[in-house]
Amino acid sequence: MLIWTAKLSRKRAAAAVIFFGVVMAALIFLVGRAPGEAETPLPKLTSNEERVAYLQSLGWEVEPEPIETLQFLLPAELEEPYLSYNELQLDQGFDLRECCGKQVSRYTYAVTNYPEQVEGVQANLYICEDSPAAGDVCSSGAGGFQEALCPPPEKK
Repeated sequence: MLIWTAKLSRKRAAAAVIFFGVVMAALIFLVGRAPGEAETPLPKLTSNEERVAYLQSLGWEVEPEPIETLQFLLPAELEEPYLSYNELQLDQGFDLRECCGKQVSRYTYAVTNYPEQVEGVQANLYICEDSPAAGDVCSSGAGGFQEALCPPPEKK
């Protein structure tokens, strides 16, 4: 059996702990900065023209003026029906949780190019801090639906 002993002063022990702490902090910093999947920044939609252009970039043709505009304060914590609605949003890259406790504006536009349905289809675009936060396309009444804002369904 081999036993090694070393005499280590408190100064050397403290220096070793500091050295290893600095090395670990540097590694954590560098790993956190490693290039990953680059997120596309959300566009700023401050005017009606920018909102209409955004909807058009997603493939929707809409009337140039909103049917309805609504402002509300999103609760600090999501509860129903926001939780269910946020599931639809997560599938398309939005997340309402980022807007909890903030002012949100909803702009509703009439959609003119929904496949096989000429009238009664609306696009809702939710804006938080001038960026899109959520959205959907819906129709009420018989055969009504609510689906993701992007992308539009293919024509049959």
